[in-house]
Amino acid sequence: MTEGSPHTTEGLPHILVVDDDNRLRELLRKYLVDNGFVVATARDAAEARAQLAALCFDLIILDVMMPGETGLELTASLRKASEIPILLLTARDEPDDRIAGLEAGADDYLAKPFEPRELVLRLNSILRRAPPPAMPEPARTLRLGRWTYHPDRDELRAGAEILRLTTAEAALMRVLAAAPGTVLSREEVTGRLGVDGNARSVDVQVTRLRRKIEDDPRQPRYLHTVRGEGYTLRPD
Repeated sequence: MTEGSPHTTEGLPHILVVDDDNRLRELLRKYLVDNGFVVATARDAAEARAQLAALCFDLIILDVMMPGETGLELTASLRKASEIPILLLTARDEPDDRIAGLEAGADDYLAKPFEPRELVLRLNSILRRAPPPAMPEPARTLRLGRWTYHPDRDELRAGAEILRLTTAEAALMRVLAAAPGTVLSREEVTGRLGVDGNARSVDVQVTRLRRKIEDDPRQPRYLHTVRGEGYTLRPD
């Protein structure tokens, strides 16, 4: 790790970045990955909740001024059941705003614009102080018609029959199944797969996966395209 090495889960700290600014969210993801973190992203509180329900994180970077449920509201809600460290990002740096964030349960507060290096230093400082996160409950299986997706085994089964997927198809299924019902853009899918390149290549893998899990790929029941937004998996 470039800026030090706090305690980790499975080798590297797992960070969830929640911000409705697509450009900033992607810049943070790339910078943090380059500095030794494993990073997932969400564009609002609903996506963040879906990610938290499916995966174990060491820390959340959370924008305060989001549409719908704000970062302060999400922080206060999460604090009712979780001690996961939270660093708030905001364009406002008034004392009352910092106090409100800390009172809601945040561990730290960073005003925009900020130096990326300072963010990394703050993250490492928080992680050194934080206890290891509790292990999540086993992920639930998802029903897709005759197929059942088992996240723990990363496979689709119908009784004794296993649906054979390519490595790329299996990785895409894993990303979509981690946030069922959440619309993910091509760029977000590419980011969560941890690969760079043409986001349009995701279209090809979606088409191939759809042919395998749908009775009629031309009228998909489970793997949907949301025009202008991206893709979502909607299990039974």
